Amino acid sequence: MEARLAALLVRRRYLFALLSLALVVLIASGAAKLWFESSYKIFFSDDDPRLVAYEAMEDAYTRGDNVAYVLEPDNGKVFTPANLEAVIWLTDQAWQLQRSVRVDSISNFQYSHAEDDDLIVHDLVRDPASLSDGELAELERIALAEPVLVDALISDRAHVTSVNVRVELPDDSREQSAVIPGLMADAYELRDRFIEKYPQFDVYMMGQVVVNHSFNESASNDTATLVPLMFLAVIVLLTLFMRSITTTVATVVIIIVSIVATLGVTGWLGYQVNQINVSAPIIILTLAVSDCVHVLISYLKDLRRGLGKLEAMEHALMINIKPVFLTSITTAIGFFSLNFSDSPPFRELGTSVGFGVLGAMLWSLVLLPGITLMLPIRVKPVDEDPDRSGPMLKLANLIIAHNRLIFWSVLAVAAVLISFVTRNEFNDDTVEYFDESLSIRQAFDFVQDNLTGVDTIAYSLPAGEENGIVDPDYLRQVEAFSRWYESQPEVTHVSTFTDVVKRLNRNMHGDDPTYYRLPDNRELIAQYILLYELSLPMGLDLNNQLTFDKSASKFQVNLSNLNSKEIIAVEERAQSWLAANAPAIQNHGSSVSLMFAHIGQNNIEAMMRGSALALALIAVTLIIALRSFKFGLLSLLPNAFPASISFGLWGLIVGQVNLAVAAVFSITLGIVVDNTVHFFSKYLRARGQLGYSTEDAIRYAFTTVGAALVITTVALAAGFLILAQSTFDVNASMGMMTAMTIGIALVFDLLFLPGLLLQFDRKKA
Repeated sequence: MEARLAALLVRRRYLFALLSLALVVLIASGAAKLWFESSYKIFFSDDDPRLVAYEAMEDAYTRGDNVAYVLEPDNGKVFTPANLEAVIWLTDQAWQLQRSVRVDSISNFQYSHAEDDDLIVHDLVRDPASLSDGELAELERIALAEPVLVDALISDRAHVTSVNVRVELPDDSREQSAVIPGLMADAYELRDRFIEKYPQFDVYMMGQVVVNHSFNESASNDTATLVPLMFLAVIVLLTLFMRSITTTVATVVIIIVSIVATLGVTGWLGYQVNQINVSAPIIILTLAVSDCVHVLISYLKDLRRGLGKLEAMEHALMINIKPVFLTSITTAIGFFSLNFSDSPPFRELGTSVGFGVLGAMLWSLVLLPGITLMLPIRVKPVDEDPDRSGPMLKLANLIIAHNRLIFWSVLAVAAVLISFVTRNEFNDDTVEYFDESLSIRQAFDFVQDNLTGVDTIAYSLPAGEENGIVDPDYLRQVEAFSRWYESQPEVTHVSTFTDVVKRLNRNMHGDDPTYYRLPDNRELIAQYILLYELSLPMGLDLNNQLTFDKSASKFQVNLSNLNSKEIIAVEERAQSWLAANAPAIQNHGSSVSLMFAHIGQNNIEAMMRGSALALALIAVTLIIALRSFKFGLLSLLPNAFPASISFGLWGLIVGQVNLAVAAVFSITLGIVVDNTVHFFSKYLRARGQLGYSTEDAIRYAFTTVGAALVITTVALAAGFLILAQSTFDVNASMGMMTAMTIGIALVFDLLFLPGLLLQFDRKKA
């Protein structure tokens, strides 16, 4: 069947080429539907309970989308006339940013105090140029005594401050993605004007909008740099290994067609480009090379032996159709198993690449022959068959001669390395998603070192009834919860409405410090809050702390730099405390930090199920294709080890498994099977059709497919190593781990597989 199909593909090569190109054009038209979705919410399904809870909290209070300007004066003192003037100027200008709905800073903090029987509320800082040193010192004392400000908008040493701008983004993700670039352009322009006017400041940009935009920038940079770099690497590698411009050009054409078709499929499936599936072109680029190399290496070898172009191509297709088909199926199964992931971008990546792999197989079989045979080619004939004296034959002889020693040594080394797998633990750190060279990462690190923690957990604490937040019992429970959180070593700041109530109680008692406590009278608390609200200017009301009907209040904590496991542990301790001490106000915490912490943990369990199913499907596929239960199972053994060894090395060197690394086993499972399938197909052909002994069949496999295995492995590893240069750590970790696994798989196939066959398939000629 392979011979007849190969003859048909060569004989009708131009018809198949035209039909395949027409199909590519049709599929590629789907790419017009693509747009870049930059929101962090793409990591979560729409029905994810933690995303639903977070969005409910945003609807109840002021939304969390913001741009923050973190300011560090060169003299290390915020409270100087010149520096306070700068803060006031930036605060006023920030109100003009598009979609700005609220601006908070130390200058416009609504400072309340008593004058006789009146409650006076005004901006904390007014006309700083007229202030004496004593008045400046008093302002600093007031700011550092305010729990709302310290470790939030002002550092505890008053050497760093922040201007926080709340913005209202569209609900529709496509509109949001269209708005953010313009908003950030204005935000950066304001930063530049501020630095020009007040050069004594270093400015760091933070906030959820900045993070979303950084996702976009990181993905755009990867696309602009890594894809061209990979193209260059492939061209160089193919030219060096195959020493043929014609085959290099033909391979590049297949790569381009495969990438374009994959982008089209992505669009037709209704997916949008995001910071995870943006790596699909790089992955397809490397996988498409593998199919082409196996066909073209055989083609070049036959040409050098003196065969004509048509005969050489027909023979190359005949011996490679089955393994190329099998390897593409197993690789696609591995990527399709990513659909078990709890995170939609990984599901989209798996589906897009899975279809892309099948497309690359199709183009390699129906388009590659036409392109290659159409191009002129010069091949120098060889007098002696390189298979009889080449390096692959020498390697095969060496391994056969010392097969027991090599087999058991490799197995022992594998066992030692696999033992380190248990050193790994899932501890994702979203701050480390961004490379240290990026401005957003530098801002994260600076803020954590100098101002406050960037991870948060927020609670909507229910009062049980409309206007229930004025109930003294409710406020006392909230206050107790606040004191518990303040005692936790991971906490840098607690924001709670009780601080406002205590300040008002002090104000209404002549600013007597002994009255900085919660009142016992419900009506009195309601009067204080009403009076305070009437005194607040537009845009600085209490909607960011209280629900509209005053049936709940927002409670938020900032945490020092914690990984996902530690964030979850803090929230679990909080739930235990609430259950034991304040069950009436108990509610689960919600935040972006908490969402990412849980999605990573859930993803590991989901990917274990996906990997198990993929392994079973690949086993069934190989058993059917190889028509042998024994060889189907034997082919899995060399492929079960590489990923395990990689995780062992990762545990030894890194020890932290993030969202992407958890998916590597599924990604690599289908890829590393490719080498084994190609090796087995040649081995079984020699053993069955040619009647070779086990040793000679191993030699035949080495000499016919060994060079192609090395070339494809180098190309694949190079592609994923280039992906490892991504400034987005999720992609970088996935690239590094995959490249490591692919390299280990080649070593295992060349050193372990022959010994395995000699152990379980002894047969004389």
